[in-house]
Amino acid sequence: MNGGEGPIRLVTQRLVLRPWEARDREAMAAIQGDPHVRRFFPKVMTPEEVQADIDLAVERARVNGFHFQAAELKETGELIGLIGIAFVPDIIRSAIPSHPRVEIGWVIGKEFWGRGLAPEGARAWLGYAWSIGLPEVVAFTARINLPSQQVMQKIGMEYDPADDYQHPKIAEGHPLRPHVLYRIRNPQLRG
Repeated sequence: MNGGEGPIRLVTQRLVLRPWEARDREAMAAIQGDPHVRRFFPKVMTPEEVQADIDLAVERARVNGFHFQAAELKETGELIGLIGIAFVPDIIRSAIPSHPRVEIGWVIGKEFWGRGLAPEGARAWLGYAWSIGLPEVVAFTARINLPSQQVMQKIGMEYDPADDYQHPKIAEGHPLRPHVLYRIRNPQLRG
């Protein structure tokens, strides 16, 4: 999808958004293992699950041209988490009424919250999405995850109640099962 131009590396005022490296694995395991960071997910991730997740992200980026990538502070090289765009997994895509193709997402370590880093990195990824001609990008989260919804709003996404859905991997009755969807359309394709 990225035209064979090699790994995606995006640089913002404060961030470097880049492919995963071996040095990221331990830091990302700490972030994904933090119960506060994962409070809007069904559970924390084990170090083994994080390793598998990074391996999958590397492979999907190789095959598709993009996927969720590492986000580091430009000034220090410190990993803050992940930010990126990815194809919506089929099991989730089929649960969403409009069956969107590409999502944007982020998971940021709590010590980096409140600095505007997630919106900064997400805007860079939206710019990349528009540069490769994607018509729209969506984001979704548990209805109760207001912090992520605020990031979605900050980057210009709009809530689309027609695409509310029940997450197929979360048990009925669980407070995280009801999900909301936000979308943004490629401004270069508006006619």
